[in-house]
Amino acid sequence: MIQHPTTPLPDADPEIRRRAAESLRRLLPRVEARVHDQIEPEAWDAFTRRLEEHFPKLFLYLHLLYGSHYDFLFHLEDILTTVTQAWLERDGELQALDALRETDPRWYQSSRILGAACYVDLFADDLAGLRERIPYLVELGVTYLHLMPLFRSPEGDNDGGYAVSSYREVDEALGTMAQLRELSTQLRHHGISLVVDFVLNHTSDEHPWARRAAAGDPEHQGYYRLFPDRELPDAYERSMADVFPDDHAGSFIYRNDMGRWVWTTFHNYQWDLNYQNPKLLDRMLGEMLFLANQGVEVLRFDAVAFLWKEIGTDSQNLPGAHWVIRAMSAALKIVAPASVIKSEAIVHPDEVRRYIHHDECQLSYNPELMALMWDSLATRKTAVLHNALERRLTIPEDCQWVNYIRCHDDIGWAFSNTDILASGFDPDEHRRFLTRFYTGIHPGTFARGLPFQLNPATGDGRVSGACASLCGLERALELDDPKEIDHAVRRILLMHGVILTLGGIPLIYLGDEIAMLNDYSFQQDPERSSDSRWVHRPRFDWDRAEQRHDTDTIPGRVFQGLLRFIQLRKQHPAFNSSNTQLVETGNDHLLGYFRSHGEHGVLVLANFDDHPQEIEGRRLRTLGLRKTVIDMVDGDAIFAAQSLTLEPYRLMVLARPQ
Repeated sequence: MIQHPTTPLPDADPEIRRRAAESLRRLLPRVEARVHDQIEPEAWDAFTRRLEEHFPKLFLYLHLLYGSHYDFLFHLEDILTTVTQAWLERDGELQALDALRETDPRWYQSSRILGAACYVDLFADDLAGLRERIPYLVELGVTYLHLMPLFRSPEGDNDGGYAVSSYREVDEALGTMAQLRELSTQLRHHGISLVVDFVLNHTSDEHPWARRAAAGDPEHQGYYRLFPDRELPDAYERSMADVFPDDHAGSFIYRNDMGRWVWTTFHNYQWDLNYQNPKLLDRMLGEMLFLANQGVEVLRFDAVAFLWKEIGTDSQNLPGAHWVIRAMSAALKIVAPASVIKSEAIVHPDEVRRYIHHDECQLSYNPELMALMWDSLATRKTAVLHNALERRLTIPEDCQWVNYIRCHDDIGWAFSNTDILASGFDPDEHRRFLTRFYTGIHPGTFARGLPFQLNPATGDGRVSGACASLCGLERALELDDPKEIDHAVRRILLMHGVILTLGGIPLIYLGDEIAMLNDYSFQQDPERSSDSRWVHRPRFDWDRAEQRHDTDTIPGRVFQGLLRFIQLRKQHPAFNSSNTQLVETGNDHLLGYFRSHGEHGVLVLANFDDHPQEIEGRRLRTLGLRKTVIDMVDGDAIFAAQSLTLEPYRLMVLARPQ
């Protein structure tokens, strides 16, 4: 039985370390003999030092996964060879970055890190065009750029690029792998870390491995989860839920050409990989390290919750999934310590946190924060958000949240039922309310969005939509109502203001900084019309971006408002740590938290209501502020003897006057 990640690991056990050391002593000379002609003695000494440091954990996780295999040591030798070969192929500039990051292993915790995400083709046509747009990213302050899936994938249906046909080839419409490597270098020279997706749960059915499996090759059939009849699929599905019910019922499809049932958790053209096969893990390690050697500094591990399957479970968040990631993380630390892993786990908040660990995923999306900020905007109340942050914001001190308002994907209501029950709501009905609210159905809503994967029988579903449209700008412009337009802009700035001041890495989906709206043209595209997520994946509007310096325009007001938050975050010492303390504001509509670093501290207050809200002056004094405070966002000196009033949807960063 594989241990649960919360169980103390036996990595400090002398016996484990002895066995790891003995295995390395036996295997390293064999590996060294294979690559002898490529070795430079001084560099080899540095590599073996790093290997000796991290191999015990690599050994531990591999042993937990595959130690019962009779040929375990043969697989271990193959994996060690893969790791060594990847290190030998790493270029000098990246090795210099490795040395730098080893002296600053928490580089990703700096308040100067600002994330942005985009599709290459939608933002800049191709990789060459993206290089030309680096000045725009620098102007915004971006230091972390996530390029959405850009590898070769099938024509037509490809799940927005998440059906990968090759991890080593860029989509030819975007450019080449050589251009991606050149881009990573140019970004790095401008202080921007490259982030890409590593889609490790599945491949496209057009991947060479899948094609060889379909042709009957036994080795490659072992890379996937294939079944000759329904006996085992039925056994698995008794305890599993559908993930993409619009696409197909259950998690298996039948392939006539193979006479096999294929495990496809998501779309029927995405075949799940079989990590219970150590050969598959070795191959995927090679793909991951190849990407790190192209200059990728953050690898976004996609759909990590689904990596390991067991009969009698829901085949999500199982211990084996954690050990797979930890084995990969150990290998990455040996070859490319400049790179880190970010998890994408849109599951129960308590399960999300299990992936966050120095030995696993150093970064993680914070889907609960995203969902509960939209919840607070709809309900105008912050109690659920406050309580959830108080319980789950703190993570291991050498890790970091990635906080976002929206991404390329839909908005799912990934919060705890317990938290909703504690606020007096029925969780299922509350999720249905939020879906109705943000798809424009609920009376009084300001939002314009579309449902995604909606179950007509239960009303369960998720939401698609651009930030500006979900915040009410689309509706306000339709009404030509100046007050509603003002409120919509304030909502956009409020949401971004929270992720920019709360702690963690703020991630902006490019286009939101200029308040781009929903793009409904996808409905006329037969290849995309069935996937409502394309409504919030518009082509970047560079004409609209030209208005970003004019605060009399909506794009200018949003862009310049974000720049104030970004500069404040980068320049004020209080934000240069992960120290965030939630505070009771005494007002259900206000969210409050301290940010502090050393002797520097600020109080952040955010009003999620469409009416002015007050916080008592004596409460501010209890929190250590004086009667006169400075709002560092607008530079206003505020006298708050009796109370402090926040305008609708305003965020203040308060400090004592000097």
